[in-house]
Amino acid sequence: MKNKSGNSRQEAFRRALEGKNVPILTLDNKWYRLLDDSTRSAVKGMEKQLNDLLKRQGKLNTELGEIRKLKKKLMSEIVPMVDEADQAGGNKALEKKIDQNKRLVEECNRKMDSHREELKELPAEIERLNFQLMLMTMDCCYDTMKENDDEIRKTDEWVKAVRIELKKRLVRKQEMEQKNREIYAYMHDVFGADVVNVFDMQYDPRKERSRGTADGGAAGEPKPEGGL
Repeated sequence: MKNKSGNSRQEAFRRALEGKNVPILTLDNKWYRLLDDSTRSAVKGMEKQLNDLLKRQGKLNTELGEIRKLKKKLMSEIVPMVDEADQAGGNKALEKKIDQNKRLVEECNRKMDSHREELKELPAEIERLNFQLMLMTMDCCYDTMKENDDEIRKTDEWVKAVRIELKKRLVRKQEMEQKNREIYAYMHDVFGADVVNVFDMQYDPRKERSRGTADGGAAGEPKPEGGL
């Protein structure tokens, strides 16, 4: 059962839909793209009911057309058979065939009346179910958008925090590289080129600096993207 907030939301959705020409949702590919597995499961029952009515409507229209053709064929057969029976002066087999056709015509009329009556009622029921399905869709989409908004906000905050941390780390990296270059320069003056071995160093800061300058930045410094 929906809470007060949910009922209020549904009422707002109903008012928003008043006077709107809502397309048949299950015939609209764009409607299917709105739904994920969770929301699709929530509307599955209503979706099936609406599709069953649409199939029934299509079947009735097809059958009605077929019955009309059969009736027309039966009627076209009756007239010449009646003329032939009159000329023959009483042909039992022919009269039986005429009676059979007349019964079939009457049966066609009954079926056509029944189909037309049902077809009159179906549009209103289809519209009612489609309206309910739209309300359910709006409810599901509302929840999805709220969840996405929350996640977007959290992600935005995370990205901002990462950018700040990345800037701090880049500054700290540059400071450490500068300090290493200063230490190396001093020790190189004292120990000469053997400073690399004496201090068990894996790289020559001056060479790294030269390489970084040639590359357009400090050695090993990543080029930030997105304005970082």
